[in-house]
Parts: sequence; structure tokens; C-alpha cells
Amino acid sequence: MPRNKYPEETEQIILDAALKLFIKNGYEQTTILDIVDEMGGLTRGAFYHHFKTKEEVFFALIDKLFNDIEPFAKIGARDDINGLEKIKLTLQILNESEEYTVLHLQILPLIESSPTAFKIYMEKQRTFLASKYAELIEEGINDGSIKAKYPKLTAELFLLICNVWMMPTIYPQANEEEAWQRFNMAKDIIDFLGLPVLDKTLTSHVVINDQGIVVEIKK
Repeated sequence: MPRNKYPEETEQIILDAALKLFIKNGYEQTTILDIVDEMGGLTRGAFYHHFKTKEEVFFALIDKLFNDIEPFAKIGARDDINGLEKIKLTLQILNESEEYTVLHLQILPLIESSPTAFKIYMEKQRTFLASKYAELIEEGINDGSIKAKYPKLTAELFLLICNVWMMPTIYPQANEEEAWQRFNMAKDIIDFLGLPVLDKTLTSHVVINDQGIVVEIKK
């Protein structure tokens, strides 16, 4: 049986196999055995050497895709745009990644079956993303493009609305009209906070069915 003497390469093979299956079949429909079968001859032992659960693979993929996209690094050195424009550009960069968008919308099976997964998801929102957005909000306050009063709290509430309350896999909408009602209400709330960053172009390319599952990413 082929073996890979470089652990980081073996881990990459596992992540590549899992990503292919999660995109094609969805998280819930993919088993660890499916991933192993997709690993080009590597064994189940190789999988468990790097990951204990399918859940761990999922979050490792989310982290890797985010790090590959590097939205904050790409906008960090920009001095030609203000704080508000940097946040809008960050959101645009993330939404342009089809793989990241599809995976991020598969959170529901994890948090329904595992309180630990939900805790991990929320912790990542609070400790990493919120701090990054808070820095940009503070920059926007200083340059006058953002009117928010409390950068840290505004960032936390912004992420809670966008990544939990607006997630169709967490709060399924009955139809397209209800989905847009939710979006418009979220926009009103975030605008009221002094952070007018939500734009319909951020969600118009994602097609979701009645069960809150992504069925198409329109180019």
C-alpha cells in the first residue's frame, strides 16, 4: 500500500479527498470510508493518524480555504480605500470562493448533531473573525467612513447576524420572498449600527433550495 513519508502531504491528500466529496455529496452524505476510498490508496489508519472525526476534517477544510483566500492579508496593506470599503472588499473576496461558500453553508449537519461543533464554530467567530473585523471597523471610525460607536461589539453582532441568523441552513426560509425579507431586516439592523456593508450582490449568486441547501453557485 502506498505510503507518504511527509505528514503534511498525507494531510493534504485527506483534505483534498474530503473537499471533493463534501462539494459533490454534502457533509452529511459523506462518510469517513468514502474519504478513505478517495485517498488514492492511503489507508484508514493514515486518516485516523491525522484526524479523529469527520467533523475535524470539515473544520480543517474551512480553516484551510479561509487561509488560502487570505482576505484580510489582501486588504491589509491597501491605503487607497477606507475602512468601510475594506470590509466590503473582504466580504466580496470570501463570496467569490465557490468552495468556501458551499462548505460554509454546510454547517447545519454539524451543529445539529454536535454541540461541540457549534461551540467550535462560534468560538472561531468570536476569537478570530470578530477581532479582525473590529480592527477594520475602528479604522473606518477613524477615517469617518463608519459611524459605529463600539468596534468590538459591532463586529460581534455583525458576525452573529451574517453567519448565524442569516444562514439558511440554520434558519431555513420558507421561500425566496422570506429570504429577502430576512436579508433586508439584517441590512436595516447593520445600517443602524453604522456599518452599511450589506449588499444584495453578496447573496444573489447563491441559489438555495427549500431545505436550505445550496443547489447552485451562479457565476
